[in-house]
Amino acid sequence: MVRDLSGVLDAVLAGILVLDEEGRIELANSAACRIFETSAESACGLPVERLLGPDHAIAKLALGVLASGRAAVDSERRVERRRADAVVVDTSASPLFDDDQGISGVVLFLRDRTIQKQLEELVVERERLSAFGHIAAGIAHEVKNPLGGIRGAAEILGARTEDGRMQEAAKLVVREVDRIAALVDELMVFARGDEVHLAPVNIHRVLDHVLELLRMDASAPAVRVDRVFDPSIPELLADDRRLTQVFLNLAQNAVQAMGPEGGTLTIRTRMSLAHLLSTEVEGSVPLLRVTVADTGPGIAPDVLAELATPFFTTRAGGTGLGLAVSRHWVARHGGSLRIESTPGEGTAVQVALPLRRAS
Repeated sequence: MVRDLSGVLDAVLAGILVLDEEGRIELANSAACRIFETSAESACGLPVERLLGPDHAIAKLALGVLASGRAAVDSERRVERRRADAVVVDTSASPLFDDDQGISGVVLFLRDRTIQKQLEELVVERERLSAFGHIAAGIAHEVKNPLGGIRGAAEILGARTEDGRMQEAAKLVVREVDRIAALVDELMVFARGDEVHLAPVNIHRVLDHVLELLRMDASAPAVRVDRVFDPSIPELLADDRRLTQVFLNLAQNAVQAMGPEGGTLTIRTRMSLAHLLSTEVEGSVPLLRVTVADTGPGIAPDVLAELATPFFTTRAGGTGLGLAVSRHWVARHGGSLRIESTPGEGTAVQVALPLRRAS
């Protein structure tokens, strides 16, 4: 029995694209069509750079192999999609030869590593939060009690002296002790692992409340707010107080990034179906996605890599804990937080939350 080749390739879990000697697509199996959001009928006959874009790394890889006749690989390449989330693929490209050993085409083998990449990032994030929790507990134990003694002593000294300079110095000590105590309280979020209290929440009311709080901040520069809300999103089970904290932190970061000249703050909501890995939710689930984007100067790649680190900040007077706390509460909801930024083009933070529907 001779099996149909297309049926065999459609059974392969990895994506397969076959190109002819001109770089046009001859065959695309079902996995490749899923990755690139197309159909075999639509893809076949198209130049590969037409399907992916002339500057796409996978298209360049395929054309490079076609020109050189040598196999090549490309790892962890991100493929953006219009109707679904981006995927991360490993790609290998091998030349095809005719009977005269001339290059007659290229076969691309695309391995979807999105779920594996999510799992790796999740493990790293959990390890980071666990280690930070231990550090926070140690700081609280060693610092909190002595701070109370220092504050009390400064208040007594200030009350017993009539020297104006000494009184001001005592007040300064009290203020600084209070600032350190507030910082320790923020750290205790990681040490205690506070629970979330789930209740029916309208995400748009939470976001409108965040924007109202932002408008009341006299220190915030004037920004244009662009709401792009999906009205079909139902209520979800979440902790509205914690989500308010998350999105207020993100909105304040966006406004501060745009500087005194202001800019446009865009908040977008939408639904999607994706495979989510977490302790609370695992599998293909509906996701609520909230994107907070600004038109600021963007973030350099080396800085972007450090943003998940507590106490790392580029802002004068910042603690570097706001984003870490936001990640913590998103994770406690079983979701994820991702930052995308291009220098000169602004920054977008995407929060994905599993839609635990309120009955």
